[in-house]
Amino acid sequence: MITTEKSLMRFGSIILAAGASSRMGRPKLLLPWGATTVLGQLISQWQGLRADQIAVVCATGDQGIEHELDRLGFPPQNRIANSTPQLGMFSSIQCAARWPGWSASLSHWIIILGDQPHLSAMTLRALIDFSVANPEMICQPSRNRRPRHPVLLPKAALERLRNSPEDNLKSFLHTISPNRALCEIDDPGLDLDIDHPADYERAIQFFSSQMNS
Repeated sequence: MITTEKSLMRFGSIILAAGASSRMGRPKLLLPWGATTVLGQLISQWQGLRADQIAVVCATGDQGIEHELDRLGFPPQNRIANSTPQLGMFSSIQCAARWPGWSASLSHWIIILGDQPHLSAMTLRALIDFSVANPEMICQPSRNRRPRHPVLLPKAALERLRNSPEDNLKSFLHTISPNRALCEIDDPGLDLDIDHPADYERAIQFFSSQMNS
């Protein structure tokens, strides 16, 4: 729970883990990350940021992700099954938006890509604080004025997203652009996605350099 003098925000974290990782050649969420995996790092990261509820969206029948969640002690009741992951990332986001397991007390949700374990707590905290100051807006970090991930949505936006006819998140955000606010953050990690093996190595090096600085 995030509290300030002016507002109270309770947020849920949606970790997207249903992708096929075809460009990586192996499941990117199961790649080693320090003493854990990419998935373990993401869950730990948002636990540290005091998310009120964390849910992981995984492809129905993905035993690799399920076994890793079991190993991490992640509760089965906070796992969201996507039966049509081949439809792309937006199908997972809509699965999460329609999921009945969210706590009724939540006011905001943050959509977390499975390839950003390297983002610093400082950057993510800046985005959360920005959302606290703009509670009615969809909030995104930006770098050099270019929108980046993760995306933080208030309840009204999540409800609208549930049945959106758009086929991707970018198109959905474009349709409601007047209700979107960008938080400029000078973090090179915002420009880095883990799509290919070389990206993974760069992300590890970047994360290590940040930890040692």
